[in-house]
Amino acid sequence: MLITDIKRVIEQVSRDKGIAVETLAKTLEEALKSAARKKFGNQVEIEAHYSAETGEIEVFQFKEVVETVTNPDAQISLEEGRELDSECEVGDSLGTKMDASTFGRIAAQSAKQVIIQKMKDAEKEAVYSSFIDRKGEIINGIVQRIDRGDIIVNIGQTEAVLPQREQIPKETYRRGDRIRANIMKVLSDSRGPQVVLSRTHPDFLINLFKTEVPEISEGIVTVQGAAREAGSRAKIAVGSSDFDIDPVGACVGMKGSRVQNVVQELRGEKIDIIPWHVDAAKFVCNALAPAEISRVIIDEENGSMEVIVPDEFLSVAIGKRGQNVRLASKLTGWHLDVQSESIYSQAMKEGYDSLMGVLGVSIGLADNLYEKGFFSAEELSNATVEDLMQIKGIDDEEKAKELIENARTVVESAAYKKKNLQAEKVAEKAKETSKEEAAADEISEKPQKEAEKSAAEEESSEESEELPDKIVEVKKETLGDVKVDDSGEGLLDIPNESE
Repeated sequence: MLITDIKRVIEQVSRDKGIAVETLAKTLEEALKSAARKKFGNQVEIEAHYSAETGEIEVFQFKEVVETVTNPDAQISLEEGRELDSECEVGDSLGTKMDASTFGRIAAQSAKQVIIQKMKDAEKEAVYSSFIDRKGEIINGIVQRIDRGDIIVNIGQTEAVLPQREQIPKETYRRGDRIRANIMKVLSDSRGPQVVLSRTHPDFLINLFKTEVPEISEGIVTVQGAAREAGSRAKIAVGSSDFDIDPVGACVGMKGSRVQNVVQELRGEKIDIIPWHVDAAKFVCNALAPAEISRVIIDEENGSMEVIVPDEFLSVAIGKRGQNVRLASKLTGWHLDVQSESIYSQAMKEGYDSLMGVLGVSIGLADNLYEKGFFSAEELSNATVEDLMQIKGIDDEEKAKELIENARTVVESAAYKKKNLQAEKVAEKAKETSKEEAAADEISEKPQKEAEKSAAEEESSEESEELPDKIVEVKKETLGDVKVDDSGEGLLDIPNESE
């Protein structure tokens, strides 16, 4: 079948949809096979071929050469076969060219459905392939709609979703707004590829600096890591391969122009640019800036550091709600325990005193233990004999074992005292709680008593008001007739009882 426009149509669709020409050609071949089977049945062996050079699509029906034909749709006699190919033998498969125009309307409709479905699948695969390699990059898009807090973004070939949890707090978008985000995931789904975006991931901050700082894209300045609490504060560690270039200054830019562009994109998020250092302790000190660090005690086995700061810098090192030390811990990868000098000195003094309380430990031996890193009786109790044998003043193995045993006794005694003290505190607290409850009950009963008292007073007052009236009535009944003198002097003439 020769269709003059088929080649041009395939090339046009390939450009518009981003689908390979080979994929479209294979789709057409599958569609013609489907149409032929719709017309002649599934037992017919059909093959289709598309020529990219000429734009011709040919459909062939293959039949097996047999001596006696039992299935005309799949077999051909030897005589008929030799008319087509004089050298054919029994058992060969001969292909005859079919006229696709005889397939009919139903077969054409079936071919159309196959083409549409294959086109959709090919388009989904093309979109997935184009975005899977861009994972971790920044992409620009336009807000299409907002669905239950999730922002649907039009990114050209498809739609991406910015989940609510990946949005910077307190930022709002409306339909038609331009938005920048980081491609986090590209998921293959039956409904099509799903691109998941993020504006809260540390990689988004790193990519923003890459776009603003040419030295980073050129490889002169390297980003060693980043930690964020989106919408509030972030820390980014940078280093330089060129000693003449200051990595922090390169990221800040002239009058802070570069870092300000990043801050505006992140809706005012504060950014600390930290100089990276190969020494982990120095790197931690830089990450906790602007706090001054007095000393750092490293525990490599547990991956932690004890950071001692002056008392006046304790709040600065910890930050608001622990934010500064939390971000520094994420950035450096070390668990950080920040303490003030006064608390540290007190703890060290208590530890030294506990060492002095171990039987067999003199002042000189305590100083030697202290220098070797045994700061308390508890640490001494966890030591090994081999470690103690290397300390000056411990000559033999028996003495080392004795010191360890004595240290464990001191630790157990201290734990027992601490347990008793806690029990006493719990008892005192329970006693105070019972007193408070009794006082509260008394306070709650007081209004009731006052109400009862006021009710009793009201009843007595009502009785006192009724009593004078009764007395007057009784007097009127007993006195009888009362005469008043005309002189008005108030003389009373009371008649005799005999009268």
